Amino acid sequence: MATDIRDTVHAVDASAVMELLPARPRLLALGEPTHGEDALLELRNELFRQLIEQEGYRTIAIESDCVKGLVVDDYVTSGTGTLDEAMEHGFSHGWGASAANRELVRWMRAHNDGLPASERLRFAGIDGPLEITGAASPRQALTALHGYLVSAGVDAELLPRTAHSLDRLLGTDDRWTNPAAMRDPSQSAGQSAEAVELRVLADDLAALLDARTPQLIAATSRDEWDRARLHGRTASGLLRYHHWMADTSAARMTWLVSVRDQMMAHNLLALAARGPVLVHAHNSHLQRERSTIRMGGLPVEWWSAGALVSAHLGKEYAFVATALGTIRHQGVDTPPPDSVEGLLYALPEERCLIDAPRLATALGDPRPATRVSPWFGYAPLDPAHLAGSDGIVFVKDVPRGQGPSLRW
Repeated sequence: MATDIRDTVHAVDASAVMELLPARPRLLALGEPTHGEDALLELRNELFRQLIEQEGYRTIAIESDCVKGLVVDDYVTSGTGTLDEAMEHGFSHGWGASAANRELVRWMRAHNDGLPASERLRFAGIDGPLEITGAASPRQALTALHGYLVSAGVDAELLPRTAHSLDRLLGTDDRWTNPAAMRDPSQSAGQSAEAVELRVLADDLAALLDARTPQLIAATSRDEWDRARLHGRTASGLLRYHHWMADTSAARMTWLVSVRDQMMAHNLLALAARGPVLVHAHNSHLQRERSTIRMGGLPVEWWSAGALVSAHLGKEYAFVATALGTIRHQGVDTPPPDSVEGLLYALPEERCLIDAPRLATALGDPRPATRVSPWFGYAPLDPAHLAGSDGIVFVKDVPRGQGPSLRW
């Protein structure tokens, strides 16, 4: 190796992260290779607090339902509701049961107490209303967008549908949320005549929202207009997702995972337009390289949200991956010594920050082989991706915690 691996090692703190970057990025992403481990979320909390206090970040975004996340944002910015209600109704994927997520929300609310609105921390979910067994009904997002336009005084003749006719087109929510549709496209309502009309309607409502921007911001507020845009993005994304749920071609799964990450990317770009953002999600959603997964025994490839955002923001996007040594309670034991994780595991630090491009140089070519995980819920580091990351947080051993069970 041309460079000693020790020369790539730093402490895990905000100042060390910033030293790896040419300037403060508008969007700083921290990935994780597995979900549901509170030890990793506690590390995230610690690092994000430092970045907020030292670098002026003002939004924390996580891999959770973007519409539900509005409940948490209301709580941390204005004290609407209670902490228990925010945790129960403001998260998807079971993340509300996490003690570390609860502590993050509690701290954000305490931090904001007494601050002027312009200085308060904001919370956001970046994921669509999606789960492994399917997707939500587009009802909430579509009706919220339509209701905003009506309440803001948009002329009735400009609206393509009334609330009553919109309700008729949507039908019952269970026709959209049928879990059988994930494995059987014929069970999906995504290509029905009503769904086709709803896709056009969502597009028209979003276009009307955009065309009336000055009027709408003056009549309501920029925050309310931003939320209406989120509802518009979500409605269109959900209807596109449902369309591909009903598809029977070989492209079906590629479209589904691509639409999901595209929804994440659109949400991240909207947040970044508002100010500097910290985001936490799975490495596969934040990396700059193409993501891959096996579904039904076949490989599926797509461009992640991070790759899409990086293409838009360039150097204003930074990505720090997380890699692990062991998760013994999940059967992930000491990594092979010739893997990247094995080399990092031999270091004395329990956790450290690695200069990823320098590590790539130190390892040279050919790179070590990718570690093989005995557990589906942990995705090892891909050595080919090292140079595409700005840094790596390495955690030697992940203890058993009380986090939620793994969700997609």
